Amino acid sequence: MAQKNKAENQLLEWKEKNSSDFATTAHGTPIIVKDATETVGPNGPILLQDAHFIEDMAHFNRERIPERVVHAKGAGAFGYFQVTHDITKYSAAKVFDTIGKKTPIAVRYSTVGGEAGSADTARDPRGFAVKFYTEDGIWDLVGNNTPIFFIRDPILFSSFIHTQKRNPQTHLKDANMFWDFHTLRPESIHQFMFLFGDRGTPDGYRHMNGYGSHTFKLVNKDGVSHYCKFHYKTDQGIKNLSAARADELAGTDPDYSIRDLFNAIANGNYPSYTMYIQVMTLEQAEKCKFNPFDLTKIWPHADYPLIPVGKLVFNKNPENYFAEVEQIAFNPAHMVPGIQPSPDRMLQGRLFTYGDTHRYRLGPNYLQLPVNCPFRVSSYQRDGFMAVNNQSNAPNYHPNSFSGPPVDEQVKNLYPPYKLSGDVNRYDIPVTDNDYEQPGIFWRKVLDEAARTRLVDNIVSSLKFAADFIQERAVQNYTKVDKQFGARLQEALQIAKRTKANL
Repeated sequence: MAQKNKAENQLLEWKEKNSSDFATTAHGTPIIVKDATETVGPNGPILLQDAHFIEDMAHFNRERIPERVVHAKGAGAFGYFQVTHDITKYSAAKVFDTIGKKTPIAVRYSTVGGEAGSADTARDPRGFAVKFYTEDGIWDLVGNNTPIFFIRDPILFSSFIHTQKRNPQTHLKDANMFWDFHTLRPESIHQFMFLFGDRGTPDGYRHMNGYGSHTFKLVNKDGVSHYCKFHYKTDQGIKNLSAARADELAGTDPDYSIRDLFNAIANGNYPSYTMYIQVMTLEQAEKCKFNPFDLTKIWPHADYPLIPVGKLVFNKNPENYFAEVEQIAFNPAHMVPGIQPSPDRMLQGRLFTYGDTHRYRLGPNYLQLPVNCPFRVSSYQRDGFMAVNNQSNAPNYHPNSFSGPPVDEQVKNLYPPYKLSGDVNRYDIPVTDNDYEQPGIFWRKVLDEAARTRLVDNIVSSLKFAADFIQERAVQNYTKVDKQFGARLQEALQIAKRTKANL
């Protein structure tokens, strides 16, 4: 048991392998006494000249940077991506250019809605963000463990997240907030069925799939473009926790997923995932019966089959959680030549917001932190807080006549021009029968009878706390998904009400 539980024995293992140097201050001078402040006599006041104490406390007061607004609690690991199949006809990105090629990667798994101290087993989507340290710079593929999302327009994101957080007066989770927003935005039904289904409580991070979720654009060496979705399928197999087991672990082991991942890697049981892509031509996108850039929709595999690409293997735990997991920063805008954004509205919104939140949390030079830093940087950005790599004495303006970095003419072909037209307006995409079609297929063809029962039970366990009119709206929405689904939900809610009345 001691051998398997590496997390529990981390300090013992460190002691066996390391010997400590003498303690110093942050500026490197030896500390003579570490156990007491400098005072006037044994019982007198502390002296202002105790610079070591002041330095220690001043740093302690600043140890906590703002936690992430979403994805606050997570786990990280490092490893490599290896190409196993040739997709160069779709993308000229160097990360894919040779079968067998390995690229260093980092991952951060996370829960989405909870605070940093929340339970790993909460019913919540899971973040699955991968950082590729490529020779052409950083590529951040920032996704979740679901191929879809709750909304399709980023203007609603802050409101949606507020409903997942706490009531502004009571500071409690609020079922009315949670279900009111959902039932007013029926495009969220598909994701809610994932959330309240079995995959809403995965058994740790190793036993769930990952998805880039958004639609991206791949460009090959000839400048030909295809739209694309990224998938990583767990090689460990899908495993989920029952609602009862997830609730039990929330009380007995709230760090269950972090512990499981750390111990698996420490014991040599390295998690791995197979990467696939789906591709769609630009012509297919124009004729698609649904909006292929709508994040609430999947691309059916029968029409757009999975194409294997490579393996992600995570074989190294962080050495320092704060430096390598808390300070790691993923940004969907970080793409490399051969990979571009699509008109996906949610992706377009994230291209700005992720970098902006990192500049707030970590500072304007967050990309100079080792865990975020690309192999090489040659830009005209300078200065700001914590400018560790300030690019020496190179010219800091463009254009210049003194060998400042020029543009790479060779990659211009990977950014072909494209036409846009249309009237500028704020288009709220109306809800149509199309928004209920894929959830209906999920209910009838993906879930078996036992899974349908668990889905209804899980929804009712939360929905029963919402106001009656919100419950009625939810039943109406889910009836449009499938009449049987709505009827079973209605019946289960009535049973819950009778049970509550008899208490």
